[in-house]
Amino acid sequence: MAIRIFVTGGTFDKEYNEITGQLFFKETHLPEMITRSRVTPEVRVSTLMMIDSLDMTAGDRELIVDHCKATPEDKIIITHGTDTMSVTAAELAGRVPGKTIVLTGAMIPYKFGSSDGFFNLGCALAFVQTLPPGVYVAMNGRFFNWNNVRKNRETGQFEEVE
Repeated sequence: MAIRIFVTGGTFDKEYNEITGQLFFKETHLPEMITRSRVTPEVRVSTLMMIDSLDMTAGDRELIVDHCKATPEDKIIITHGTDTMSVTAAELAGRVPGKTIVLTGAMIPYKFGSSDGFFNLGCALAFVQTLPPGVYVAMNGRFFNWNNVRKNRETGQFEEVE
């Protein structure tokens, strides 16, 4: 059972420019993270884009949907920026039947060392193998159904919609 990971960018993969103080994208950290975590299921990583989710367009989301439909794997993880993760999850819901899709991200870049991304990726790997087909968000040690999640900007955590 192979797991497909689609990389879209987000804080997960941002780097810090020590001269300008800005965050930027260079390349994904997923292969390094998978090696470090000693993952035993077969994992195939594909980079679709490296952008901040606030800059994601409808066309970008359509590209994600198309790749999820076309990939032969039925277990998919999407690394994604946290600001619009639920928007992309809603686009995928109902359009990619028969597959388990888990979106995850990070509040702090992986390269900072104190990132939650490593933990969130581990949770996403476990959830994608155990949840039934559908679209989910995995953050903060929990999974959420695509239509019952929001990012609480005050606490910096994901929560169920009340």
